[in-house]
Amino acid sequence: MPVVELSYGRLQKMTGRPKKEIAYMLPYLGLDIESEDGDAVRIEYSPNRPDYSTDYGVALSLQGMLGVKTGMAKLRIKKSTRFIRAKPAVSKVRPYVTGIAAVGGRINDAMIKQLMSMQEDLHMGLGRNRVKASVGIHDMDRIAFPITYGSATRSHRFVPLGSNEEMSVSDILSKTTVGQEYGYILGNGPRMPLLLDAADNTVSLPPVINAASTTVTTKTKNLFVEVTGLSKGVIENVLAVICVVLQSAGFSLESVGVSGVRNATPDLGPKKMAVTAELVNQMLGLHLSSQQIVSCLKKSRLDASVSKSSIECVIPPYRFDIFGPMDLVEEVALGYGIDNLEPALSPSQTIGSKDPGSVLLGAVSSVMAGLGYMEALNSSLSSAKILYENMGRDSSAMVSVLDSKSQEHTVLRDSILPGLLDCLSRNIHEPYPQRLFETGIVFGRNNTISESVHLCSVTSHDGATYTEIKSALQGAVSGVFGSTCATRTTSHHSMTAGRCAEIIIDGKSCGVIGEVSREVLENFKLREPVSAFEMQIDTDA
Repeated sequence: MPVVELSYGRLQKMTGRPKKEIAYMLPYLGLDIESEDGDAVRIEYSPNRPDYSTDYGVALSLQGMLGVKTGMAKLRIKKSTRFIRAKPAVSKVRPYVTGIAAVGGRINDAMIKQLMSMQEDLHMGLGRNRVKASVGIHDMDRIAFPITYGSATRSHRFVPLGSNEEMSVSDILSKTTVGQEYGYILGNGPRMPLLLDAADNTVSLPPVINAASTTVTTKTKNLFVEVTGLSKGVIENVLAVICVVLQSAGFSLESVGVSGVRNATPDLGPKKMAVTAELVNQMLGLHLSSQQIVSCLKKSRLDASVSKSSIECVIPPYRFDIFGPMDLVEEVALGYGIDNLEPALSPSQTIGSKDPGSVLLGAVSSVMAGLGYMEALNSSLSSAKILYENMGRDSSAMVSVLDSKSQEHTVLRDSILPGLLDCLSRNIHEPYPQRLFETGIVFGRNNTISESVHLCSVTSHDGATYTEIKSALQGAVSGVFGSTCATRTTSHHSMTAGRCAEIIIDGKSCGVIGEVSREVLENFKLREPVSAFEMQIDTDA
């Protein structure tokens, strides 16, 4: 979940309400307060509300919930003659472009920080790490319109943002940090997408870097924002968020027309959707009148009116998280006040009981804690580096996640041991011995994706041996299952040769135990020996 730092002072200025009232209301907007430090507050927000990436977007919602301003914040966009023309050459590389002009604003260091925060959150969220969409924010007074969105060879030269020297596109992609990080998006073709102004000055090399000449500073008065990407819908959603934030920040918006192959001037108008009072009351357990529902929706910064059989809602373009009537029910709940909803017991008379599998895992945790091991809880999502590269394993059968928002969470784990070794590597400065265990789901892939539950345990200190970890294994098997286990010598990619064995219970091989190899320890930068076991647990038995 994205985290952003806001200012209580700015929120107070925009809402006219005291800090205490604002702090109380933030969680009821779906925002989790991570920490507070004087005027600063760090909040975690849902990725489907990128307008919350700045003070301005949060203040807009606070105004509604606190009754300062209600109803939809309409985008007021004045028509202008500014234009972007897209050439056919970009249609196979990065086909879509759109933009907006924002004039008459006042920019200080705090606003620049807010704009950068919004830009990066849009890149990571809607933009899928700049692949689907990327944003360039420019000093518009340094640009001559119309702008051409075309392509250039890798030998094309300009001064990139943050540099004083002219560089070729090829050098930017290979030698700069941002080029090395995002250049792969453009592939290996001979021509790269480029925004050029009417004087043939480079504006941007999307999605990598802007030109230094259009850098935004505290002296900037007018902004030009361009968004490029692979999906027209996504770049227009990104633009809608930027528009409402800039308008809330005091800028006047002016249109930038778009033409060219598969491109058109963006439609930033609201959309309409209906919901019935019956559905709202049924879902929320309330008895609200249609007019009361309208009032709740307006507090959520939507427009609404009562028609014959339903409530007609008008939704601003930046609220693309609203897909259907159930989303409108949620907005009514927020406008009504989550703290005003009273919980009620279910009328069901059925008697519940603990899931047997959960009872078994609880017993495992109790026994392992009794043996002196501390429980860890890692995500089922990990990285290929931790799961395969550091473990010296073949990655051909890994289960990858599409469009992951984090490089650390790209692969479903098929073993718990790498995660525990990573935990140890993050705690090398803590006292030894360190003994950890974890129970959790791992994933395998044959013809389909399969799930199973594993128990893994590690012990790390100067005298960690096979004998010690086998003692823990025997204690766990005896304490949880009331059984005994046998071991049979084997080899394993992560274990030291001759110090590794299969775990056999009731004649079935169910895991591996041994001393972790020196190579694996070095990959995780571990200084002390580690012994470990990992075994499958049948929670359905």
